Amino acid sequence: MDAGGTDRSEADRGEGGGIRTALAGLTTRGRSFLAAGIAAAVCAYVLGQSDLLRVGLLLGALPLVCAAVLYRTRYRVAGSRRLSPGRVPAGSEARVHLRVDNVSRLPTGLLMLQDRVPYVLGPRPRFVLDRVEPGGRREVSYRVRSDLRGRYPLGPLQLRLTDPFGLCELTRSFSTYDTLTVIPRVEALPPVRLSGEAKGYGEGRQRSLALAGDDDVIPRGYRYGDDLRRVHWRSTARYGELMVRREEQPQRARCTVLLDTRVVAFEGAGPDSAFEWAVSGAASVLVHMLERGFSVRLLTDSGNSVPGEGADGFAGAGQGTADAAGLMMDTLAVVDHSDDTSLSRAYDVLRGGNEGLLVAFFGDLDEEQATVAAKMRQRSGGAVAFVLDSETWAREPTDVPGPLDGSGERLRMLRESGWTAVTVPRGATVEEMWRLADHERTTLTTPTGGKGTR
Repeated sequence: MDAGGTDRSEADRGEGGGIRTALAGLTTRGRSFLAAGIAAAVCAYVLGQSDLLRVGLLLGALPLVCAAVLYRTRYRVAGSRRLSPGRVPAGSEARVHLRVDNVSRLPTGLLMLQDRVPYVLGPRPRFVLDRVEPGGRREVSYRVRSDLRGRYPLGPLQLRLTDPFGLCELTRSFSTYDTLTVIPRVEALPPVRLSGEAKGYGEGRQRSLALAGDDDVIPRGYRYGDDLRRVHWRSTARYGELMVRREEQPQRARCTVLLDTRVVAFEGAGPDSAFEWAVSGAASVLVHMLERGFSVRLLTDSGNSVPGEGADGFAGAGQGTADAAGLMMDTLAVVDHSDDTSLSRAYDVLRGGNEGLLVAFFGDLDEEQATVAAKMRQRSGGAVAFVLDSETWAREPTDVPGPLDGSGERLRMLRESGWTAVTVPRGATVEEMWRLADHERTTLTTPTGGKGTR
């Protein structure tokens, strides 16, 4: 039952199990009627009371007749489901719209509509629908909410049929289902000027200029809004259409977001755990950088990236920005702990080229892994690290997180190698830590732009 699609409910009847299916649908009232009828018939036979026998036969036959009639009833009912939205942040609500159409020429009886949802999304929704006329429809909706990321199946939709006396109930199911994707929470980040980021903004972007001379010019077709002073007349005469000089090619600045998913690096679980904070932080930075026009890449400690991602990541500030953000959010929705104990795989991927700005979310780092992380800085134009160690995360949250003293050995190693590294305390927001990282960078930079002493 895809969003916007339809499915039909038919009778669930097998050749050998029809009687068993019908009898299994008897309710408590129906079983009581059947038992009372049998008891009355036995007593009538023992006592020789013919009138009591008629009563017993009536009581016993009524639930059996209801079960047989209900079982043989075939309503042609079409149903559809629509999710609004189909991708929702953790902690937010989505609404599920259900629509049932009676596509037969006969009216339906009383219907109970039930949709199957995972327990984490809330209680199973149930609706009672009155008689649906031929060609009529009924629409209902319910809300779902989850504090945990993931992909959750919705459906299949079930119709529960009952007779007017309430003696028998049968369930008939649709065959398809939808999937609700719960993505990490994304916080809006301020446009700070982190190291290595200047290449990505406005006039500060790197540009490769074409060499002077007509022989070196690579013309292209004229587009509405091009400066007429850039018309290349020789190419225009050659191709018979207006051509302009392609004088400059902007190089899009790159940003790689590294997410540490090692199970040994994080303690605890649940929506308030350090790992969930790291996932939410990575999602916030990815969306922020896409909106700023960066080519963005998501990388995990195991060296995995987003399926469908290009060699330079996803390009931002374009028509495909929303699609790129959706693909990365879908990946982060299901990301889980890895069994790796080292960051070496991620380092092997990063050392293959200049990654521009590198933003990393680390868990616990021992001396060996801090050394590997320090080497990652060599191939990036700027590097920012958010460290979520278990000792700091276990402490009580402060009202306003302040600059750290940098006494931790792993933070010292990262900072000495050129990282802008901050420790994330429990209770801090991604926006606060983003501003704190910018503050840490400015305190280590002289007014002329050179790096001072630490």
